[in-house]
Amino acid sequence: MSTKSARKATSEPRPPETVSRPVALLQWYDRHRRRLPWRAAPGERSDPYRVWLSEIMLQQTTVKAVGPYFEKFVTRWPEVTALGNASLDDVLRMWAGLGYYSRARNLHACAVMVTRDHGGVFPDTEEGLRGLPGIGPYTAAAIAAIAFERHTMPVDGNIERVVSRLFAVEEELPQAKPLIQRLAATLLANSRAGDSAQALMDLGASICTPKKPACSLCPLNDDCAARAQGTQETFPRKAPKKSGTLRRGAAFVVTRGDELLVRSRPEKGLLGGMTEVPGSDWLAGQEDAAAKRQAPDIKGLSRWQRKLGVVTHVFTHFPLELVVYTAKAEARTRAPAGMRWVPIATLADEALPNVMRKVIAYALD
Repeated sequence: MSTKSARKATSEPRPPETVSRPVALLQWYDRHRRRLPWRAAPGERSDPYRVWLSEIMLQQTTVKAVGPYFEKFVTRWPEVTALGNASLDDVLRMWAGLGYYSRARNLHACAVMVTRDHGGVFPDTEEGLRGLPGIGPYTAAAIAAIAFERHTMPVDGNIERVVSRLFAVEEELPQAKPLIQRLAATLLANSRAGDSAQALMDLGASICTPKKPACSLCPLNDDCAARAQGTQETFPRKAPKKSGTLRRGAAFVVTRGDELLVRSRPEKGLLGGMTEVPGSDWLAGQEDAAAKRQAPDIKGLSRWQRKLGVVTHVFTHFPLELVVYTAKAEARTRAPAGMRWVPIATLADEALPNVMRKVIAYALD
């Protein structure tokens, strides 16, 4: 064996020759599985619509936060064809507050495609599922395994953590993802693929937690390389995060009696299609004076009043600071082109992203 081959052979942890792990996982899962609104009861077949909907909602969002939104969606749209026939505006309004709004747009586009092109039936293979909007490799694998019992192992953050500890994967994320994917596949049982995946998800959520994992309760504790080293909490290894450049802007909150001036953001781009108050561009290093010059031009408006402090919000790729200005319009003032007046009392029904909810609450306080 060459030096290069020997180095490669020792760089990847190898699972021991055992079939006990998948069995132990399923035995633990049968006793301790979480009850989740989208999860089928033991012995029942999973509903692909509910599996898909939950997986899209759970992307970068906690189970606790998703629960109420999932219940609202399935009550309003109990099957994919109902969601496919809904308007995007209705979907965005129902999604408001859950964040990462491109998911809502892809959710609607996917429902439309399944309804229109697949007769309301989800494809039952990873390849077929990946042809739908908003479904990437992980989501396709999750739906294929859980809804259709395809022999595949999806790897979410919980599974990533369990596997990296179980095998003491030294390589840093995200470079370690392919290796973790291969190792995770060794934990698949010969049958019950969906339960194998959900067992690992539950193990990561309830036992193999990011901090202070309850190793004494883990069904795999005697076989865990990180536990043997006493280094559980140091896995998975992660490269330092790069923080985005701070962007700055202004938000203009205009009231007309008990109404508020709003507009819809462009369909494409950040927060696409969502409702917002008028505002400036969000730019790195933008001066307050430059941002204020982008205020809406409305006749008869009272003088702009600047609120003390700023509203802060952190997006995935950058932090944001917004200076907030308020003004009052006369009773019959018309909204500028592309804008509209909405009753403040009905703002809960608008598709307002969290950053705009912060701005409005700050301005009207």
